[in-house]
Amino acid sequence: MSENKTALVISAHAADFVWRCAGAIALHEEKGYDVTIACLSFGERGESAKLWKQEGGTTLEAVKKARRIEAENAAKALDAHDIVFFDLGDYPLEVTRDDKFKVVDLIRKVQPNFMLSHSQYDPYNTDHSFATTLAMECRMIAQAWGHNPGEKVLGAPQLYLFEPHQTEQMGWKPDVFLDITSVWDKKRAAIECMQGQEHLWDYYTNVAENRGNHFRRNSGGQAGGRPARYAEGFQSIYPRTVDEL
Repeated sequence: MSENKTALVISAHAADFVWRCAGAIALHEEKGYDVTIACLSFGERGESAKLWKQEGGTTLEAVKKARRIEAENAAKALDAHDIVFFDLGDYPLEVTRDDKFKVVDLIRKVQPNFMLSHSQYDPYNTDHSFATTLAMECRMIAQAWGHNPGEKVLGAPQLYLFEPHQTEQMGWKPDVFLDITSVWDKKRAAIECMQGQEHLWDYYTNVAENRGNHFRRNSGGQAGGRPARYAEGFQSIYPRTVDEL
């Protein structure tokens, strides 16, 4: 367990954390957090079309290796504390009871102050919503005193859902905007590590610019809002406990 504040990202595939919360990772690392990224799969079957289409063909293991290297390079670009690969397969992403307990072990090891994962509903990619169901279930198990008695149990970290690809179709509604302008260069560098999905580079740059606009508007707009150029949006799952608003 780190002596610093910590955060845990549960990413269905090896590239998901890059598009959706790389700014949050880099920003919190700069703030002194230790951010751990957990990739449940490499996205080798369903999210690596460019690699499968290359002339001369390829193999499943070669695609997995390429995706792992991309994700590791992206994590390095963000100065992430750690990246962990579970290699559970994709399309479909499926887990056993033992797999769940391995995720619980990681949650208890990290003791995150907050967690990040996907939208709860995704009709285009059920791996994504499955990953969040898994994150919620494993968060619950990690809080249970009767699970591996004697270990430090988890507190109540917020679970933030990062923005899905086709937002309006997912029932995802952001209630938090994070200014990532100061670390945008790191996020863009991480994006460009994902050679297998180059078609998404500019798309997610546009998303960050749009969310920057929303940050400016909701922080005061022309009446004195912060001039954020890039931002990320998140939806919180659990109530937040506060002493003042």
